[in-house]
Amino acid sequence: MAKKLKALAAGTGGEGNEKALAKTIKDSAYQIWLAGLGAFAKAQEEGTKVFEALVKEGESVQERTRKVAEDTVNEARKSATGTWDKLESVFEDRVARALASLNVPTRKDIDALSARVHDLTSATKKLSGTVKTETTKTAKGLTASAKKVAKSATAVKDEAAEVVSASVKIASDETAKVVKMAKDETAKVVEDVKKRVVG
Repeated sequence: MAKKLKALAAGTGGEGNEKALAKTIKDSAYQIWLAGLGAFAKAQEEGTKVFEALVKEGESVQERTRKVAEDTVNEARKSATGTWDKLESVFEDRVARALASLNVPTRKDIDALSARVHDLTSATKKLSGTVKTETTKTAKGLTASAKKVAKSATAVKDEAAEVVSASVKIASDETAKVVKMAKDETAKVVEDVKKRVVG
């Protein structure tokens, strides 16, 4: 096409030659325009392919970036959790030591004491039932024994009263005898003394 244009342009001017030159330029412009359309279509087709390839590449990069970010966040979370657990453990140990130095019972001590109180309460209730039964039996036995003792005491009292009464009577009789003897003796002594004095 370019050779044709050069040859026409180099040729002598005539009306036929000018028409041929105009036609050649027109054909050349048309071919350039078609080439441009072809290039545009090719670029559009290639552009779509490139665009799709770029989208796929972007999705791939985004997925890798998301995975890396998740891994980094998980590592940071694990590290923070581990650090927090260590800090919590150190804090608990220090609080436990402080409470131990103040002789404050631990949760374990309180639970053990609570269990012991529960056991003792159960044992007390069990013994209370046994004691009530035994107390009732003992009270009934004591009542019967007390009645027997009361009867025996009454009998002993009656016997003692009789013995005391008899003893008092005997003592009274003996005292009366002794007094009579003493009077008689005193009277004899007085008579004897009178006889000696008068006599």
